[in-house]
Amino acid sequence: MTASTAADDDRDLLARHVAGDREAFAELVRRHRDRLWRVALRTLGNPDDASDAVQEGLLSAYRAAAGFRGDAAVTTWLHRIVVNACLDAARRSAVRAADPIDEVSVGVTDRDRLGESETAAEVLAALRRLPAEQAAAIVLVDVEGYPVAEVAEILDVPVGTVKSRCSRGRARLAELLGHLQPPGNPPRPGTVVPETEREEPA
Repeated sequence: MTASTAADDDRDLLARHVAGDREAFAELVRRHRDRLWRVALRTLGNPDDASDAVQEGLLSAYRAAAGFRGDAAVTTWLHRIVVNACLDAARRSAVRAADPIDEVSVGVTDRDRLGESETAAEVLAALRRLPAEQAAAIVLVDVEGYPVAEVAEILDVPVGTVKSRCSRGRARLAELLGHLQPPGNPPRPGTVVPETEREEPA
């Protein structure tokens, strides 16, 4: 199935859900749950918090489906709602714990993509020490591989803000994970945020 066909099929499922088909939304969840879970886990770091955020986000999507405007792909819309639930959860938490995640909760595929399990645990622990907005941008762009433009849609911010958050997040990760850098290697290019990419104060 091509990406365009899958997107059209997602839209059809959402329309059927709005029309009263009780199985349609469940099928959407089956299609996208794993990736939504990975994003939530890596953003929040705690499996229980991630599960709560995914459940809260999908419940919000279920209720808000009739208001879907169709100006983005359904998967982008679902990610936006779940990521917002993650950010809300992070803001409610006074302290974001920095203990390494149990590698069992990360999964075999994740370990393959991030490298050795020990390194994966350190990277995930470091992500938990970033501001939630930076962690979400890093997870979506660098870990999940979404294009910056789509991440801007998911986070509902300008493209420049996504680039700024990624740059700031990468710079902080370089500090936190510097001991993983092979001896003699120079720092990763682009860790200093260009003046033009810096976010304006809120």
